[in-house]
Amino acid sequence: MRSINYVPLLITAAQAVLATEPSRPRGVSPEHAKFYKASDSFTCISNPSTTLSSSQINDDYCDCPDGSDEPGTAACSYLSDLSPSYANDLSSDNASRSIALPGFYCKNKGHQPSYLPFLGVNDGVCDYDHCCDGSDEWAQVGGLKCENRCTEIGKAWRKQDEQRQKSLGAAGRRRKELVAEAGRLRKQVEDRIQSLETQVQGAALKVNSLEAALANAERLERGKVVRSAGKGSKLGTLVQMAKDRIEELRESLVEVREQRDTAVVRLTELEALLSTFKAEYNPNFNDEGVKRAVRSWEDYVARDKPAIGDAARDGDLDEISKPDSETGVIKWSDWEESEESDTDVLYKIEEYLPVAVRGWVDQKLRDLRVLLIENGILAPSADPGSESKTVSDARDALKAAQDGENGLRNELSGHKEDLAKDYGMEDVFRALKGQCISKESGEYTYELCWLDKTTQKSKKGGSQTGMGNFVRIESITVDDDLPPDGRGLGSGVRVALRYENGQHCWNGPNRSTLVVLACTEQDEVWKVTEEEKCVYRMEVGTPAVCEGPGNRKEKDGVRDEL
Repeated sequence: MRSINYVPLLITAAQAVLATEPSRPRGVSPEHAKFYKASDSFTCISNPSTTLSSSQINDDYCDCPDGSDEPGTAACSYLSDLSPSYANDLSSDNASRSIALPGFYCKNKGHQPSYLPFLGVNDGVCDYDHCCDGSDEWAQVGGLKCENRCTEIGKAWRKQDEQRQKSLGAAGRRRKELVAEAGRLRKQVEDRIQSLETQVQGAALKVNSLEAALANAERLERGKVVRSAGKGSKLGTLVQMAKDRIEELRESLVEVREQRDTAVVRLTELEALLSTFKAEYNPNFNDEGVKRAVRSWEDYVARDKPAIGDAARDGDLDEISKPDSETGVIKWSDWEESEESDTDVLYKIEEYLPVAVRGWVDQKLRDLRVLLIENGILAPSADPGSESKTVSDARDALKAAQDGENGLRNELSGHKEDLAKDYGMEDVFRALKGQCISKESGEYTYELCWLDKTTQKSKKGGSQTGMGNFVRIESITVDDDLPPDGRGLGSGVRVALRYENGQHCWNGPNRSTLVVLACTEQDEVWKVTEEEKCVYRMEVGTPAVCEGPGNRKEKDGVRDEL
């Protein structure tokens, strides 16, 4: 059976209050007033097949499956898509059982109108956050009377809103600066790419030229006629070995003399110390160790000592220590030069030709030899393990050019990849990349480096712990209350930065961080939480995600949450 909970006196008082308003049931907003125009009947908003009499509106009994007949009470606050049908429900099985209205409409004259969830209507609590006019407790349950505070709340809100608008204006200007800086940085990358493409083309031409030069040098090297060792080659080898051995002995002699001279100096200093010790020690002091040392020194002095240093011998050693090029005792050049044999004349046959013919004959002989070597008729005369300085220099020059070309190509590829990266709308995060901000929270200091990494470090010391490396920019939907100072996420779609593959968590996953961004004048970390084991969430303010004053309209019902 249907029961009415409101006393007639309260209903009469409520009707008197509404007399000055347009004919609209309690809790109905101007937006939904069109559904309540009929004076004698009412059609459920989401279920047009269900029609009620106008007296059933706000009678504290839920008649419509969508609850639209109770805009001013909490009678239908329990409804949802999962709500079961009931015995006297005349609607079809396909009827919508989700509440059609956004909530109880609070007019809040002098402030901003708002919606209150139906569950809060006449619940014995003054919900001034939503209904500053106290209209949510119109039944005055338990004698509760909520006074109208909209004037003072509205005044305070407008003052805060003015400050927020100024802050948003400054944030919008800061974002324009970031966008301009990002554009400048992008232009630098584009100009560098254009310059590198030109340099790569030049480097490629240089490499091609040096490859041809090396091939020609190797071809000429194969065409050289190399004379084999003739008579006296063994003598030349022995002469070189003797020369090297004598030079080695000379260097060893110089080193030994230096060591001897150093030892003589140290010995002289030691003898002077012991002599002073012998002269100054107290013989009446009964120390056997000291007495033994003194007796040993006396025995050492009494012995015959060989003479150290002989001027004549040192002079001979000085002479021996001089290089052969200074003394002229051995003229190695006389032994290294061999006499020209009869066969040597064959290698100088071109010298007997006229100058005009000599070059032509030399080139033809070289071309003929190269042709015979390339066709396997003659074997190369050069040692396969050695090459001339000309070929070696050509090879080194080619390698240096190839390394330079590869370096230019790698740099070019890196800049092209950078241009293809997502830096957010208008490339704005390009201006912030690499900059870091931090916040102390609990036992740790958390740091966010834009598009780079997130870290945490204990205040007690130790190394940083990587909480993730930047992966991508994405969007998420949030539904938070915006604090009065505006330093919060609010509700709506927000830009988020995903950081993954951080330091491994003991007995858990690799650390990761989701950085959710909202508009503020300065870059600042507001809040850091660990939602799961080693899975972190940062709430961060930055002007990079601001859309400018008047463009960011986040609404909770009809309230402007700026």
